[in-house]
Amino acid sequence: MSAATDAAPVTASANPLGQSIRDSLVIARRNLIRMTRIPEMVLFGVIQPVMFVVLFTYVFGGSIKVGSTTDSGVYKDFLMAGIFAQTVTFATAGSAAGIADDMQKGLVDRFRSLPMARGAVLTGRTVADLVQTSITLLVLAIVALLVGWRTGSAEPTNIGRVLAGFGLLLLLGYAFTWIGALIGLSVRTPEAATSGGIIWLFPVTFVSNAFVDSSQMTPWLRHIAEWNPFSATVQACRELFGNPGVVQSDAWPMQHPVWASVIWSVLIIAVFRTLAVRKYRSAAT
Repeated sequence: MSAATDAAPVTASANPLGQSIRDSLVIARRNLIRMTRIPEMVLFGVIQPVMFVVLFTYVFGGSIKVGSTTDSGVYKDFLMAGIFAQTVTFATAGSAAGIADDMQKGLVDRFRSLPMARGAVLTGRTVADLVQTSITLLVLAIVALLVGWRTGSAEPTNIGRVLAGFGLLLLLGYAFTWIGALIGLSVRTPEAATSGGIIWLFPVTFVSNAFVDSSQMTPWLRHIAEWNPFSATVQACRELFGNPGVVQSDAWPMQHPVWASVIWSVLIIAVFRTLAVRKYRSAAT
């Protein structure tokens, strides 16, 4: 028994990266199995963005100016990049609530008693959330096509550029789940995590170019919107999808939205993963 106990740390230290990947995949699998056993988690995650698509398309379409037109068809194509981006970032609340629930039930303490990489619990959780977000995004794209959204409506594009746009959306969503992980570790209950995981997203998503053409904003608000990491991904997706609403601006993120989107997302992951893993170690001690 003693020899077996002593062997585990040696294996982990011999190949820490491999150990971390294996442990993260185990935790991700555990969360995905849980997701399949509670299908309403996926169902409710899909319903909300579908409602946003329908409401914004048919209620606000034709009343919001994009460039120099209020044509509802133009707004529909303009809108979808914003809805896609909002959907992947709102997954933050689910990540926060899930981690807070595991903390409250003592599962994190059980994981800590096992010979596993410290960051694997959080990494596995965020990877599982990324899979769920991918499913939601796929369903949402189908709904968008059904209501009339089309790529290449403003300028030519191709399948590679469209897939790159969805890749940027998933990268942004993954980055924001690390913010959710930190929130989930910082509160006491899943209810508080849900509120804390979503309330700050409203100014982030609405003070942006997602739903309104930023060129129509007052100068100071437009400046904030154009440097918003969320706006960079939305601008990049419109450019890659060939949709209307690509704003000409002096702000660097709007001139180079693809690079800005990647840089912002990687920076968010680097910062908040570090903070979340550090919080996990101290919170579970």
